Amino acid sequence: MTAVTDDLLDRVRDRLVTLAERPTPSTVAAAIRAEAGSVLADADMLRTLRKLETELSGAGPLEELLAAPDVTDVLVCGPSDVWIDRGEGLVRAAVSFSDEAAVRRLAQRLAIACGRRIDDSQPWVDGFLPPTVGARFGVRLHAVLAPIAASGTCISLRVLRPAQHSLATLVGSGSLCAVSAELLRRIVVGRLTFLVTGGTGSGKTTILSSMLAEVDARERIVCVEDAAELDPRHPHVVRLVSRISNTEGAGAIGVRDLVRQALRMRPDRVVVGEVRGPEVIDLLGALNTGHEGGAGTVHANSPAELPARLEALAALGGMDRVALHSQLAAAVRVVVHVVRKSDGARRLAEIGIVERDGSALVAVVPAWTAAGGADVGMPRLERLLGAGR
Repeated sequence: MTAVTDDLLDRVRDRLVTLAERPTPSTVAAAIRAEAGSVLADADMLRTLRKLETELSGAGPLEELLAAPDVTDVLVCGPSDVWIDRGEGLVRAAVSFSDEAAVRRLAQRLAIACGRRIDDSQPWVDGFLPPTVGARFGVRLHAVLAPIAASGTCISLRVLRPAQHSLATLVGSGSLCAVSAELLRRIVVGRLTFLVTGGTGSGKTTILSSMLAEVDARERIVCVEDAAELDPRHPHVVRLVSRISNTEGAGAIGVRDLVRQALRMRPDRVVVGEVRGPEVIDLLGALNTGHEGGAGTVHANSPAELPARLEALAALGGMDRVALHSQLAAAVRVVVHVVRKSDGARRLAEIGIVERDGSALVAVVPAWTAAGGADVGMPRLERLLGAGR
């Protein structure tokens, strides 16, 4: 039997990254036969295939961490520097690699598993691993090879568990209070268009999903996402997920394309799971064409800074500042801001109202804050909620 050497693994890996699709048992077997240099017996092929499937597709020592029900993130900073997050901040995991080369090989085979490549000519990678790799759910991958990562190859993995919370469960966990939960419910029932803002890992998707669960069962929700995270407890949800390009740079389907398709699917509510580029133009356009009650999430430090954040995103699509503010004022009514505390706890921090500031621009005025309750924007919010009944 041809030995399964590191050299053979490297040659098979190099062959597989040239494919325009994720490796399957048949493509791995074909690569083995091509690189082994001889015809293998069936028994030898099976043993080699099993070895290579583990080597090329598995998550190695990270498998158990990714499969744990409470782990949201697995971060590798070096052979003996592995961290996990269970929602309470980062803690060091009792997992290690033999050396830097082992971490690099893992980064390369994870890249292959999501149809990408990473090597010295392309030393970083973004992608989405299928549920079969490491966890029951999909996993978002980011990796950077040394020496670009000065301390050694870095791998960042986020487990994409579908968000199926309700407002009641978030009250029970302390993320919401009874008053704020009722306000969020009324915002949804009143069909006020809203954006959820916050930093990475602050719980934007969780809040959005729990609010969508309050949508009338007779309505059709069309969700557009980079990765399938939204899974609201609602009987009629259509989920459209973007696709990255293959190793040849072809086949990409972006969020902006999917927003346009969503508008042709008779939606009652259009939802964009993460607005991170020029698709903000299409979303605001959709929300200005009679699709009330739509929503999306946006990375922003605070509600007050949301307009500036959207300006930057809209500029990528050629929309100027004045036009963006005009579209924003006409389309969005409410901003829901969430934060993640130093102990890992996620909390609703503010509910704001989008208002014109006396010029051609808009500002977000606080209506409710976790620190002080009702604020200056509450009368305006109550008027909007009353008009929506």
